[in-house]
Amino acid sequence: MSKWNLIINVGRCENCYNCVIADRDEHVGNDFPGYSAPAAAVGESTIRILRRAQGSVPMVETTYLPVMCNHCDDAPCMQYAGDAIRKRDDGIVIIDPEKARGRKDILGSCPYRAIVWNEEQQVPQTWIFDVHLLDQGWQQPRCQQSCPTEVFEAVKLSDTAMERMAATEGLKVQKPELGTKPRVWYRGLERWETCFIGGSVSVDIAGAVECLEGAEVTLSQRGKVLTKTVTDGFGDFRFDNLAGDGGTYRVEVSHAHGSVWRDCVLSESVYLGELRVARPGAADARRDADA
Repeated sequence: MSKWNLIINVGRCENCYNCVIADRDEHVGNDFPGYSAPAAAVGESTIRILRRAQGSVPMVETTYLPVMCNHCDDAPCMQYAGDAIRKRDDGIVIIDPEKARGRKDILGSCPYRAIVWNEEQQVPQTWIFDVHLLDQGWQQPRCQQSCPTEVFEAVKLSDTAMERMAATEGLKVQKPELGTKPRVWYRGLERWETCFIGGSVSVDIAGAVECLEGAEVTLSQRGKVLTKTVTDGFGDFRFDNLAGDGGTYRVEVSHAHGSVWRDCVLSESVYLGELRVARPGAADARRDADA
């Protein structure tokens, strides 16, 4: 049987909030019996955009991550709430707007914080995949229909086909260690989960400081070389997809003009600033000349 899944393309989101606005437009003040009660005019939205800023000027990367109900196959909220929450044959999870009325306790059952409290209706609510529209023949939820940068992609596939697609395209879910089997997948989630080390290499030639293109930069950890790259036309380099687990990395730059190295502890992305290469003994020679 085919079931609904949502793929989110990390890196395409520009925080325009169209998805949030479209979802609010669809549900605020609109009653969809059997699907959801009218969303509150004031309150937390069922689609949220998280923000992560990494690095420092001039090497800064900002990533936005849309999050919502994951429509888990082994949903903790269903195990907790009993018949107040059900899962349809097409994979979509629905909080019954009548059976769940007054059940604010249900909010804490979701490890993804995807359930919000509707104070006006006294009911817990979540993103329902706009299933009321899908049942009318729509092929996509409002968030996808309204997104200008194609962040969202709703697909209806068998579990086997979806697992094959996830493996082939490197799709990931949030918090896989929980074993909840989410149906919201992320393409490029490593951009949100990992860190980078970057820097800018320069050289002093006859008193003029210039960007150094083509310098070899080596990244190593505990004496083991992990990867290498070369600086671009601006003297910049960057190593991506690194674990921000507090480990110590060494960056070594080598070029015909000289070399330089720097150690850094990585818990968040790091811009090392300017690394100026010099030949061995060059600094002592400059000090002697200045004297």
